Amino acid sequence: MITKKFNIEVSAVTKYIEPRSAPEDNQYAFSYALTIKNTGNEPARLLRRHWFVKSDNGNIQEVQGEGVVGEQPKIKPGGIFKYSSWTMLQTTTGHMEGRFLFISEDGTESWEDVTPFFFEVPGTRILN
Repeated sequence: MITKKFNIEVSAVTKYIEPRSAPEDNQYAFSYALTIKNTGNEPARLLRRHWFVKSDNGNIQEVQGEGVVGEQPKIKPGGIFKYSSWTMLQTTTGHMEGRFLFISEDGTESWEDVTPFFFEVPGTRILN
């Protein structure tokens, strides 16, 4: 297996889901919408994901598996794939970090790191 780096950009938008949350039980639900853009010169198929969901109390959930939301999308050069999902934190703030495994048409693979993205219940940020 040969590895290389693809030119993949990932952006995230997060939102607190109050109806799914139970603050009295330290359960805070958040949605996230990811946009994955292939800025490279060759197609790349997203094979796997490996995430760490971190509540600000130190709790870490590890999530891994094939593809995303039941798909293993092939993203052409200049192409975009979007998907939405959700997660549960034990605190009003936290973040997700991780990576995606991509494969090219010639069989080379690369784990591409995703910049951490953050969750926050509105009004909970402490200003200095």
